[in-house]
Amino acid sequence: EAGVQNFLVPQKDRAEWEKNLRQVRESGARVYACNGFIPEALRCTGPDVDHDAVLAFAQTAFERAQESGVKIIVFGSGRARRVPDGFDPDQAWRQFVSLLKRMGPIAEKHGVLVAIEPLNRNECNLVTSVVRGADLCREVNHANIRLLADFYHMELEDEGPEAIRYAKDWLVHCHIAEKEGRKAPGSSDHDFTGFFKALREIGYKGGVSIEGRWEDFDKQLAGALTTMQTQWKAAEPQSIL
Repeated sequence: EAGVQNFLVPQKDRAEWEKNLRQVRESGARVYACNGFIPEALRCTGPDVDHDAVLAFAQTAFERAQESGVKIIVFGSGRARRVPDGFDPDQAWRQFVSLLKRMGPIAEKHGVLVAIEPLNRNECNLVTSVVRGADLCREVNHANIRLLADFYHMELEDEGPEAIRYAKDWLVHCHIAEKEGRKAPGSSDHDFTGFFKALREIGYKGGVSIEGRWEDFDKQLAGALTTMQTQWKAAEPQSIL
């Protein structure tokens, strides 16, 4: 999972993009998803919205995502979508729904899914739960506007695995990190099996990206993956003999 603004570079010229694309292709890696979508200056809500500018930015991002094989664009972008102080939250919600209704067909044209990421209230004040995110997707009602569940944000908002079950028809991607310090899985004894069990129950087939802080990536990566695999296995339904 890479970044829209530092990998797809929608605000930079074709030469800069081709350099990034060449580096990824030469590495043999596959970029499945990109986060860090909309810059703060491109307002999605509030009195200074410019949805045409947001959609022009998204158009370039989606074109380059298609070219590079990226399937998921994560729409967190808490500062861009944050409701300004004193602005009517219901109007902001309507603005965001309207933006996503216009964004869906562009994403569809380029074969990408936009995954709305609910963020904790310290990072954003619009769409702060998976349940609310599912309601948003339902209201937008476009096949290419979907949902992400970030276990770190869910933990901070005291949102449990039942939210994943509620959002089952919309969920296409997940993020994982420990609640304590947003560290990589395995940094402590944090238990994600409740979330994994819910994912198994809804027949989830999407990805789970580690989005957290690393003290030493090379040394921690294997342990983080082992932790995830072990807990995913532990969440497997048990046969009754």
